[in-house]
Amino acid sequence: MFRGSAGDARRCRPEPEGGLDVQVLYERCAAVDVGKDVIAVAVRLPGDGPDGRATVKRTFKTFYGVLGAAARWLTGQGVTHVAMEATGIYSMPVYHALIEHGDFERVLVCNAGHVKNVPGRKTDLSDAEWLVRLLECGLLRGSFIPPADVKAARDVIRYRTKLTESRTSELQRLGNVLQDAGIKIDSVASKLATQSARAMVEALIDGERRPAVLADLAKGRMRAKIPDLARALEGRFGDHHALMCRLHLEHLDHLQDMIAELDAQVEEMMAPFRPQRDLLISIPGIRPRASAAIVSEIGADPGSWFPTPEQLASWTGLCPGNHESAGKRHHGKRRKGNQHLQPWLVECAWAAVRTDGYLRSFYRRQVRKFGGFGSPLAKKKAIIAVAHKLITIVWHVLTTGRPYQDLGADYFTSRLDPEIETRRLVAKLQAQGYTVTLEPAA
Repeated sequence: MFRGSAGDARRCRPEPEGGLDVQVLYERCAAVDVGKDVIAVAVRLPGDGPDGRATVKRTFKTFYGVLGAAARWLTGQGVTHVAMEATGIYSMPVYHALIEHGDFERVLVCNAGHVKNVPGRKTDLSDAEWLVRLLECGLLRGSFIPPADVKAARDVIRYRTKLTESRTSELQRLGNVLQDAGIKIDSVASKLATQSARAMVEALIDGERRPAVLADLAKGRMRAKIPDLARALEGRFGDHHALMCRLHLEHLDHLQDMIAELDAQVEEMMAPFRPQRDLLISIPGIRPRASAAIVSEIGADPGSWFPTPEQLASWTGLCPGNHESAGKRHHGKRRKGNQHLQPWLVECAWAAVRTDGYLRSFYRRQVRKFGGFGSPLAKKKAIIAVAHKLITIVWHVLTTGRPYQDLGADYFTSRLDPEIETRRLVAKLQAQGYTVTLEPAA
């Protein structure tokens, strides 16, 4: 398997005229350049070319029936391995058609950034030929394609996340309308999504304008803020404000109903993965909803796709970049990675560092390492390090099938050499201008 960069692949490129002596691993293989309406297919076979090989090229429409015919044609050519670039949603019908209608040993969906063609020589067919030449030499590796049940759960959970973001945006729009009308409910209430705030907004829509009457709709602990609410509810709320608020509330109700429906669907789809979710919930900071999201992104057995936790962390995009040149290591930014899984892990990391244990101690050490608790940037870097630690723990928990065992809040301090730590602390005090005298405790 090729583990280098796209530049390494280009340097290993077999020349069409046989200029390079390369080892052919797959005698009959094919590559597909995927487009929205047309795919270009290049097949490498034994032939009478200068290198003893021949290339056959064809194009097919992307209608699913035609894709099935393309898969059968490739099978008829004796093709054993097929590769294609990952091109978002357009590559999925092609992949599934090859799996369902063809008979291949392996179908690879490759990261497009790893297989870029040489600039100035780019067409769909030339891209397919370039890809198949890399494939026949074994220079390609496939991306993680989840099983069908995991992929279905992933789609539902990602859509739920989008609806949650839409609900937040709709609440912000409702707040903007109220601000325009001079209504300052959110300056007194914690948020507009409370029952008290909802009752006041609905009363405004129904035509009530008296601040004292509106403030009296407060419930629970909000009733202690009635004097402030009365001042906050005095404004210039008009008919068009009422129209906009009514539409926003109706949209919020609709989004909430959809989210509730998706929650029930997620629980049903996650039923086969109950053991894996129970293992994940044993990790600090990971709750049932987050465990479902993690399983939907990395599968129930990440060890089968990611041989080491470091590879999973790299795929997620939570490990430091690696940039070395001329024997010197330069600062490298993190990869983009899985943009859907990262927010979940960061959210879980913030929850984990609020509980006493190993992860909290690790977080505090990382904050001090990056600049101290007075630096917001240090906290952000530290929480990314905790998220990296979490995905490593997730890999071990799911791979071994054993629940998480916390190492304890004293994990780092218990491993310090007392004499070395004493000398370090004394040196720090002396550097501050103090004279230190040590006496053993009674």
